[in-house]
Amino acid sequence: MGRVVVEVMPKPEILDPQGKAVAAALPRLGFTGFTGVRQGRRFELEVDGEVTDEVLEAVRQAAATLLSNPVIEDVVSVTVAGTVAGTVVDGAPA
Repeated sequence: MGRVVVEVMPKPEILDPQGKAVAAALPRLGFTGFTGVRQGRRFELEVDGEVTDEVLEAVRQAAATLLSNPVIEDVVSVTVAGTVAGTVVDGAPA
């Protein structure tokens, strides 16, 4: 059984009230040195068998049509879980 991870983030021009709330709370809790926070979403999709190119293409289509709202969000990455950390199959790391 394979697993694919999709990360979705608000587009840069979209306000992110949750990110702003976290950014404001960090210094109050003693965490300094952070200049901003953006909050996104992560989806883990389990698939039968291996993660093939066809599976990745289906995940990309699902990410573009169902998992994200293309008006206000970007699909940042589609990665195969269990691969070397930071390996990006589609998109760019956040």
